[in-house]
Amino acid sequence: MSIYTQGLAKGPVNHVALTPLSFIERTAHTYPDHLAVIHGSLRRTWAQTYARCRRLAAALATHGIGPGDTVATMLPNIPPMLEAHFGVPMLGAVLNTLNIRLDATAIAYMLRHGEAKALLVDREFATVIRAALAQLDNPPLVIDVNDPEYPQGEPISDLDYEALLESGDPDFAWAWPADEWDAISLNYTSGTTGNPKGVVYHHRGAFLNAVGNQMAWGMAHHPVYLWTLPMFHCNGWCYPWTITAQAGTHVFLRRVDPVKIIELIREHRVSHFCGAPVVLNALANAPDTTPFEHPVAVMTAGAAPPARVIASVEAMNVQVTHAYGLTETYGPVTVCAWHSDWDQHSADERARLKARQGVRYATLEGLMVADADTGLAVPQDGKTLGEIFMRGNTVMKGYLGNEQATAEAFAGDWFHTGDLAVWHPDGYVEVRDRLKDIIISGGENISTIEVESVLYRHPAVLEAAVVARPDDKWGETPCAFVTLKDNHSATAEQIILFVREHLASFKAPKTVVFTVLPKTSTGKIQKYVLREEAKKLQ
Repeated sequence: MSIYTQGLAKGPVNHVALTPLSFIERTAHTYPDHLAVIHGSLRRTWAQTYARCRRLAAALATHGIGPGDTVATMLPNIPPMLEAHFGVPMLGAVLNTLNIRLDATAIAYMLRHGEAKALLVDREFATVIRAALAQLDNPPLVIDVNDPEYPQGEPISDLDYEALLESGDPDFAWAWPADEWDAISLNYTSGTTGNPKGVVYHHRGAFLNAVGNQMAWGMAHHPVYLWTLPMFHCNGWCYPWTITAQAGTHVFLRRVDPVKIIELIREHRVSHFCGAPVVLNALANAPDTTPFEHPVAVMTAGAAPPARVIASVEAMNVQVTHAYGLTETYGPVTVCAWHSDWDQHSADERARLKARQGVRYATLEGLMVADADTGLAVPQDGKTLGEIFMRGNTVMKGYLGNEQATAEAFAGDWFHTGDLAVWHPDGYVEVRDRLKDIIISGGENISTIEVESVLYRHPAVLEAAVVARPDDKWGETPCAFVTLKDNHSATAEQIILFVREHLASFKAPKTVVFTVLPKTSTGKIQKYVLREEAKKLQ
């Protein structure tokens, strides 16, 4: 027995479960009068926000909500959504933030599968929620949220959110989790094929990824954070907890509007915001792209923003940080960590470097690119394709009620992301495609992301997405779906020629379709819809 184990026991004095609930308690006591919430004309301090979270927990408890129960929300980016991220887990209950763009059938499935006992609903979504509830044998307790910034809509329940809070104790003695492995939230995947899977987060992972966000971004105290990223998506990438930990100010925005985003950034001197590349593209093409008078930081994730978009928003005094992650990893867990000597490169080269998904967060223990079949790491040559694998404390507990899917995702003691990437000599990962999106044409692998990055450089192209189109001769060929900028024009032949000027000819689209691209509520282009459209083309 080691001398370091004798008489050195783990106990309550030296080992406490990690939970992001500790963040709001500390912030409210340390900075009680600091501004926590801005929503339209509404202003609240951290002391007031903490009291409301405790009221929510107390009130839900009187309605029978307790440890292990699921509380769902159908809310946009408004203060009650922030309060739910603390008030619900204060009871040991599990928060399920529903995607506000889903249809009634999908919502009903999630409420049933997650066994929701209560549901907070913004009046904007009353119609779809009524339809969803009609499909349930045991509907949850419904709480009506009346946001002053949305005066339309009819109440869906006699139980009003503000009245509910009034009935709760602002000094409620909430429960610290007995085990940091306890579930804190439930997030459903998109479910583009079959039923969506329920991804379960635990308190430890939520705590660590919230801290990882701050470390990856070098975020100082008292950030002013604008909610452009949906808070229902991976619990807002854990930023409800990150900004609270940093005693920041949450600036709320019900829906993405580039003009409104610019207005709020200037009015409140917003320091940080997050968003998909489509949000950055919208800013770059906004009517007013005058540089901000103060520096603004944006974290974007998913497919790499095209170099043109990065250059355009950085000209607005917006510094782009590129991250990568999945629902199963609490949102972003890798970042393109910047090196100061890269500043001397050209704008195009900086954009190319910044487009990489990068290296692991300090709070993620393992990251590799490996052969999907053997699990062996690929060479770090920037050329060999492999699948991204991860492991660590910020990987989900698993899929709710789906042991087979969990076992498959965790095969070989690594989480299989399903994303294809190359591994550069400096250890940085660069995503090339989803396994299901890669195009194999005549035996050659074509990265849709690579083709899209060239399309975005065309002066007339606003948005672009590339998918495989079945081909009798080649098996598959690239099909580009393109949205043109206002007052710009281009033919399919011109688009194809432009790509051929920048890439090998076999990578150029054989077909170009001009259309409006279908997107998810988080701004991701729905390629599965486009694949079906490509199959129909003659």
